[in-house]
Amino acid sequence: MPVIAHYRDVPDAVRGYSVALGNFDGVHAGHRAVIEAAETVNAPLGVATFEPPPRAFFRPDDPPFRIYRPARRNARLAELGAQAIYELPFNADMAAMTDEVFARDVLSAGIGATHVTVGFDFRFGRGRMGDATRLSSLGRAFGFGVTIVEKIESLGAKASSTAIREALIAGEPEKAAEILGHDWVVDGTVEHGEKRGRTIGFPTANLHLGDLIHPRHGVYAVRARIAGEEDWRGGVANFGRTPTTGIRDPLLETFIFDFEGDIYGQVLEIALVGYLRPELKFDAVEDMVAQMHQDAGQAKALLKAKPLAAG
Repeated sequence: MPVIAHYRDVPDAVRGYSVALGNFDGVHAGHRAVIEAAETVNAPLGVATFEPPPRAFFRPDDPPFRIYRPARRNARLAELGAQAIYELPFNADMAAMTDEVFARDVLSAGIGATHVTVGFDFRFGRGRMGDATRLSSLGRAFGFGVTIVEKIESLGAKASSTAIREALIAGEPEKAAEILGHDWVVDGTVEHGEKRGRTIGFPTANLHLGDLIHPRHGVYAVRARIAGEEDWRGGVANFGRTPTTGIRDPLLETFIFDFEGDIYGQVLEIALVGYLRPELKFDAVEDMVAQMHQDAGQAKALLKAKPLAAG
């Protein structure tokens, strides 16, 4: 599936698509409704989004907020039937475009959309000047059809990327999973850490989340999968700054049950299944180890009771 990282000189092979247009961070039920509507048009299905997201451009000092990295988001979109993805570069030039210029130069002349589908609350153009109704009018002027997907009342306010972020920040991965339709999964390259875990019987695979949203600090029941493998393994993970052994940048440290092997440098996927407890500072390492054994037992019980639902 081609990923087009520009809108100028787009190859003819990926022009004339029915395009679902939006942010698609999380690819939640509301996003899927837009994609499904775009798919009903008699044309190949494409998905257009902005990279980086406009929020990252306008508010670069905000805390990390991405639900998925672009590669995982694009993989989810491909699973939903996207035959091409247009990552529209959001920069100063695009931020300055009027709604008319965006419709003409990006959607029509640029990617050559034959039809564009958006959600009812879609805004675009300089200062968010254009809305979905305006896009419909501009589509008639520039030769592409427009479908507006109205709010799905049965989903309520919960079907939003904001609601997913709020759930993760609150330490409620189950609620985030309900909105996403599956457990929230982070991925990254396993890094060398301080290697203290192996000295106390809990060797961990360590990931920095980077620009992914940071969930509530604490201990989680998780499932882990090494990239390229089919099976998920149970585990217990801590996300935080390890106040007992020394404050440092937040890190996701995962102890994978019944696993031995060197996976430094490999890509690891971690699905957050349930929140167990906040991160704590212990008076002694022995107290911390005793608590970790309790955490592992609790995680195993939770994972046994909950079916696999990793995204």
